[in-house]
Amino acid sequence: MNTNKKRILTGDRPTGPLHLGHYVGTLKNRVRLQDEYDCFFIIADLHTLTTASNFEKTSGLNDRAIDLVLDYLSVGIDPAKSVIYQQSRVPEVTYLSSIFSNLVTVPRALRVPTLKDVMRDLKIEQPSLGLLNYPVLQAADILMVKANLVPVGKDQESHVEVTREIARDFNKGFAEIFPVPEAMIGEGGTLVGTDGQAKMSKSIGNCIYLSDDEETVNKKVKGMYTDPTRLKPTDPGHIEGNPVFIYHDAFNDNLAEVADLKDRYVKGQVGDVEVKTKLALALNKFLTPIREKRAMYEGKTDLLNQIIEEGSKKAQAEAAKTLDEVLKAMGIR
Repeated sequence: MNTNKKRILTGDRPTGPLHLGHYVGTLKNRVRLQDEYDCFFIIADLHTLTTASNFEKTSGLNDRAIDLVLDYLSVGIDPAKSVIYQQSRVPEVTYLSSIFSNLVTVPRALRVPTLKDVMRDLKIEQPSLGLLNYPVLQAADILMVKANLVPVGKDQESHVEVTREIARDFNKGFAEIFPVPEAMIGEGGTLVGTDGQAKMSKSIGNCIYLSDDEETVNKKVKGMYTDPTRLKPTDPGHIEGNPVFIYHDAFNDNLAEVADLKDRYVKGQVGDVEVKTKLALALNKFLTPIREKRAMYEGKTDLLNQIIEEGSKKAQAEAAKTLDEVLKAMGIR
C-alpha cells in the first residue's frame, strides 16, 4: 500500500447481490477513489450476525462473500489497486472492538439513529449486545487500518461519529495512535425503488441487480411504478418523483431522447410502454459491460477465493500492527 496516500475503508455486508442503488450510491464512487487513495473494501460478514443468529442464515456467508467480490470486479474494483478482504478472517478486529467497547456507554450506543430504524424494521423489541455494539465493531474496522475517510450514505454518518469519538477518547486516554476519520458522503444519494418506495432494498425486492440478465431487466422495467394519476397515454403526466424518469436521468446517456420523452410525457403525447421500453434499452446498454466483465470471472471460484485470501492477509497485517500499538499504549504489552 502507498503510505503517502490517505486511506479509505468502506464495504458491504454479504446479504445478497448488489443492485443499481448500490452503484449510484457507492460503487461508482469507489471505482474512482481507488486511483486516488489506499482503499480497503470490507466484506463485513461479522456484521450480518446481528440479524443472522442461526446456522441456516450463517452457512451461506462464504458463498455470498464470493458473490460480492464478483459484483465488485464486474463494476471495475481492481484487487491490484485495492484490498478486498473478509472481516471474519481478521480476528484482531474483534480484539480491538472489545477494547473500544469500554470507551462507549450504553446510552451513547442507544442514541445511534440507525439502531432504532433496524429495530423498527425487523420488529426487534430488545436489541442484542451484538446489535448494540454494531457501531463499535464498525469503529474497529475503520481504525484497525487507520482510515482517514469513510465513504458512507447519509444514514450511516452517525456510525462514523461514534468512531470519531472512540479515536479521540483513546488518543486522549492513552496515546496519539489514531487519525480521527471523516465521513465522506457520496453525491449520488439513494436510488428510488422500482415500486416507487424511498430506495431500493433487497428485503423489499424492489431492485434491479447488477447481475440481472437482459430479459429480467425488461420484465422489471415493464412492471415499474410510474405516475398513478395518469390513467391513459393522452393524460398529462408528472415527471417529478416518477421512478421511470429518475432512472432515465441516472442511466440513459441519450440526453436528447430523455428530454424528448419528458416533453411528450407532460403533454400526454407518449405512453408508458414507449418510455419503459427505452428505459430498458438504456439500462441494458449500461449493464452490458458489467455483464461482460462479470462473465470473465464467473465460475472461477479458486481465483475469487484467492482475491479474498490475499486481501485478508494484507488487512490482517495492518490490524496486527495497530493492535500491537494499542496494547503497548495501554501498558499491556
